[in-house]
Amino acid sequence: MYIPFVNLIGQNRQLEKRLGDCLSNVISSGTYILGQSVVDFENRFAEYCGTRYAIGVNSGTDALFLALKALGVAPGDEVITVPNSFIATVSSILSCGAKPVFVDVGSDYNMNTSLVKDAITENTKVILPVHLTGRPVEMEALLELADYYELSIVEDAAQAIGAEWKGKKAGSFGKIGCFSFHPLKILGGLGDGGMITTDDLNICQKLQKLRNFGLEGRDTILTWGTNSRLDTMQAAFLQIKMDFLDQWIDMRRTVASEYRKRLKHLVQIPEEGCNLKSVFQTFIIQADFRDELMTFLQKRGVETKIHYPVPLHLQPLIKQMIGDVTSCSNTEILAERILSLPIYPEMSAAEIDYIVESIEEFYV
Repeated sequence: MYIPFVNLIGQNRQLEKRLGDCLSNVISSGTYILGQSVVDFENRFAEYCGTRYAIGVNSGTDALFLALKALGVAPGDEVITVPNSFIATVSSILSCGAKPVFVDVGSDYNMNTSLVKDAITENTKVILPVHLTGRPVEMEALLELADYYELSIVEDAAQAIGAEWKGKKAGSFGKIGCFSFHPLKILGGLGDGGMITTDDLNICQKLQKLRNFGLEGRDTILTWGTNSRLDTMQAAFLQIKMDFLDQWIDMRRTVASEYRKRLKHLVQIPEEGCNLKSVFQTFIIQADFRDELMTFLQKRGVETKIHYPVPLHLQPLIKQMIGDVTSCSNTEILAERILSLPIYPEMSAAEIDYIVESIEEFYV
């Protein structure tokens, strides 16, 4: 049996007729960038996340970058974040000329919020937690710190659409939330795309200009922006997929429940946690003999990944820019043990059985 890490073809094939009709409608509309389809999707996305506004952009990376720009992050500023994320989390900070300040993570792979206070300096402007694996950060301590020190929170919710903490969705806690519609994400386009959420009208209006060259209307430049507009086609496709989003999340959670129940005696599994609803963008285990297990599963036809094998603070280029970081030992330990198993709504019971039985065979 061959089980890929993701199955994008399987998901999109189920929607092929609707996506095809949608494409024809977009072609016939003559509007291919922004337009009413983007506005409609923005409104629906904001309502889903529980925010007043949503601003479509061309990637999750730009969502982070423009969010920081809208908050005035500039050279000399510091942004507190974590080292176990995709490069976009840090590149957005560095692209603003600011300095990333890393704090370590806990056993749930998310920011250890108890360490954030000691990382705050007079130069700190933003706290940027990452809701990794689709598990929301427990936000209470961060919200209190942001309020006390008059800091902004930008949530990297690229992996966490639909995730909840105390009944409130990721992307609705901080000043700004940032999402990705990369095809690998739970709500993935047929190309790149991103979204920014906020309750602040002033920030919304800034972002609408920043994503469109800084223009007011067509001819008046009010600020230096960039070209980061969401394509009409992607917005229209994503509108269709929104109809299935909660169903897909439930199916991911079902697969995760099977993994957790059947693998807990073999490997360390992710716990759900109190007051949390994880959407399981990834299902990450901690395993003894991780590399050997990965090779064994590959030979059995099971594709796995490591998210992420080299933490950001150990990347040579980042070390050159900010120097050595010595306070992220837990991140480094986890990087040697973590392994992401296939998880997606289209997985069959037979595929889950095969993966579980293969891991059992390795350890037994």
